[in-house]
Amino acid sequence: MQKPDTRPVDRRSDLALWEAVTTAYRTKVDGHAPPPGSNHRTEVARARLTAPRGPTTVVDLYLDPVCPYTWLVACWLREVGRHREVDVRHHVMSLHLLNEGGVLQDRYRGMVGPSRVATAVTTHHGPEALRAWHGEFGDRIFDRWRFPSPQEYRAATLDALVATGLPADLADAAGVDDYDDALRRSTDEAILPVGPDVGTPVVHVDGAAFFGPVLNAVPRGDAALRLFDGIRLVTGSPDFFELKRTRTSPPDVLYQPEDQHQGEHP
Repeated sequence: MQKPDTRPVDRRSDLALWEAVTTAYRTKVDGHAPPPGSNHRTEVARARLTAPRGPTTVVDLYLDPVCPYTWLVACWLREVGRHREVDVRHHVMSLHLLNEGGVLQDRYRGMVGPSRVATAVTTHHGPEALRAWHGEFGDRIFDRWRFPSPQEYRAATLDALVATGLPADLADAAGVDDYDDALRRSTDEAILPVGPDVGTPVVHVDGAAFFGPVLNAVPRGDAALRLFDGIRLVTGSPDFFELKRTRTSPPDVLYQPEDQHQGEHP
């Protein structure tokens, strides 16, 4: 019987081929090639993520306010927080920047205003103010599924600032690029350990980072907890990457907690 070859396997040729294949794919999808070494930088960023130690689970939620699926995840995490000690920290990211140079860039260019305002809120008033503002904004935009007009985004942005006691003139950030550098840094922070082939939301938990989950409605009670525990389980495996199935209906975005408390938001 022939003895098995126990010599170390040189995977450099495999990695080079993978780099070429993924670069060709991103070039086709995005309309331009990714920076050289993108896969390596993603691996390094993943290795740097660590799970915070303590009795409370820390979840970093990166959101673009215009995304209905981000709204559903924010509401789901609120449900989880009703039954479990969890510290959800809100950050901003941008679908406009994610799709820059790609086939969807024109669609999202006209929707960048709310993420700019969210960045201004975070810059001047911190992540808790962002959480409150996003909750008020979502209540107004996501009363039902639709494609809101620029006027609706503007009105919801301003109303949410007033409702949370934030300066109304922060709404002016929607039309200028003053906060774009900070928005880009936060977007890069979100996606670097995930990779470029993502949308919103992005979640970091237990030292793992991923795009999603993509929900079509808000799980409640035990269902919310089962999903949370299941996601922590599968993302804890370094070799797990993706599950997907086609959505056949629009998202049910209206969220009304059974015990609605004034001033409490996702």
